[in-house]
Amino acid sequence: MKPLYKSIIYLAVALLTAGSYSSCSKESTGGEPQIRYIRVTDPDSADSLLVGGYQSNLIAIVGENLGGAREVWFNDQQAVLTATYVTNNTILVTIPSQVPSEITNKLRIIFANGHILEHDFEVQISEPLILSMDNEYTLAGEVATIRGNYFYEPLTVTFTGGGTGEVIAVEDDIIRVRIPADAQSGPITIKSNFGETPSDFWYRDNRNIILSSDPFTGWWNASFVVSNPGAGDPPAINGNYIRVTRSIGAWAWTEVAGGAADAMGDISKKLPDEAILKPEKYDLKFEVNTLKPYNNNMIKFNFGLQSEVNDAYQWAPPFDTGGQWQTVVIPFETIIQSYKELGVTPVVNPNGYWTRVLIHGPGDWDCDIAFDNFRVVPKIDESKTE
Repeated sequence: MKPLYKSIIYLAVALLTAGSYSSCSKESTGGEPQIRYIRVTDPDSADSLLVGGYQSNLIAIVGENLGGAREVWFNDQQAVLTATYVTNNTILVTIPSQVPSEITNKLRIIFANGHILEHDFEVQISEPLILSMDNEYTLAGEVATIRGNYFYEPLTVTFTGGGTGEVIAVEDDIIRVRIPADAQSGPITIKSNFGETPSDFWYRDNRNIILSSDPFTGWWNASFVVSNPGAGDPPAINGNYIRVTRSIGAWAWTEVAGGAADAMGDISKKLPDEAILKPEKYDLKFEVNTLKPYNNNMIKFNFGLQSEVNDAYQWAPPFDTGGQWQTVVIPFETIIQSYKELGVTPVVNPNGYWTRVLIHGPGDWDCDIAFDNFRVVPKIDESKTE
């Protein structure tokens, strides 16, 4: 059943329930108002009693002599009360979505005669939810964009090492924060009045880097490596980076970086065994900067293989960062699946893995693109729960 239709049915059942209470109760409100319990309005969970609820949830307040209710408050936020949803035995009301300034954990009903009835009820407000950072390698002093939800001010953003970022702007699902000079590699933590959350991603994630050109290793194109950025080059975000600036014709073979395990050296051994065995727990991440849009041809990745597979994994256009560094996230199981579809199943190899970034596909491309920090990292930072 679609959520909208289901919600309509729930509301209809709730209204019928309210009506049934009304029809079988006395209409007099001369007695002392009482709340017997609060429950959900979902008919499938009608026996579920509540001591708290989330913002914007519809609830049923069940009691006696409630017909004279004129206002319902949750903490310091007034709910919208509809007269037809108020009977002598029930009040149907939606918990306000606004965040309270003063938290009392009380539900308060004000009646026509001035009587006030209070009841313990906690509005459960979510702690911050952190999803991603647009550029996990944002330089100190620059402003990073963090995406998520439940960003209720006031907020503090703390980096590994204890540095606190300057919060520049807050929207419903975005925080813009200036990176402190003492920010270290690791998770960030966002704290509000309703809890704090460490991120699963790491700022300046230095785990499991499998291609970085610090120093250059491999078979191909040391000339693509930028060690000392000059005028017109993107800023360095973590030592050397790769930049490809050339016109690439359709189906031209342009090997950007990589090689066999013995040519790559120790960096070829940085891929975790678990990423091969349980790829669903990992992401491939890297930073990219398109000084001209990636709008044609094809970029192909080989990570975690024993030898090259020319048509896997294909990172297709279009993609454009507008001349800024941005973190790209690709589920590693998607990459492994692309290998399997071509008849290749990766296996754990303590001696390291084949690596390649290849440009090869349809369409002419006026290419100006930079890469850095290819890494395979856990989706969930399990150290948070240890």
